[in-house]
Amino acid sequence: MEILEAINSRKSVRKFKPDSIIDENIQKLLDAAIKAPTAGNAQPWYFYVIKDKSIKDALSAASLGQKFVNDAPVVIAVCVDPEVSAAKYGDRGRYLYCIQDSAAAVENIMLAAVSMDLGTCWVGAFEEEKVKQVLNMPAGRRPAALIPLGYPEKIDEGFKRKPLNEVVEYKN
Repeated sequence: MEILEAINSRKSVRKFKPDSIIDENIQKLLDAAIKAPTAGNAQPWYFYVIKDKSIKDALSAASLGQKFVNDAPVVIAVCVDPEVSAAKYGDRGRYLYCIQDSAAAVENIMLAAVSMDLGTCWVGAFEEEKVKQVLNMPAGRRPAALIPLGYPEKIDEGFKRKPLNEVVEYKN
């Protein structure tokens, strides 16, 4: 699949088939994640791959009751260690670059998933402290996004995007 085709066909999936995902495909997604650009090559990310139903139940509850988090066969939690980025870039690394880096990794996972006929949804609405507790994260590590992952049962239609002339300004 061509990259522009993946970008144009990616939609959020909130209803998954119960089919499991082979570990080799999960590894491919994680490999795509770590190929994302990162400020100063700091690579401040860390990934949790969750298949355990009780952990997914707890993540669903921490995600303000978003049931589809639990319904997905796999959830990938993308996390950051802000101090890794801060070591080189100070507060800008701590509060911005590590977030940008994790967002690039999330997008790589989501686009790679499309190319494998897998569905995802970017979940950012969650209680951070509860997610940290559920995943037993070490001090300093922060969850940036949860990505429910599976074969789509239903694909959301997607939202209409603003036209380019409303969001782009050229300075020639």
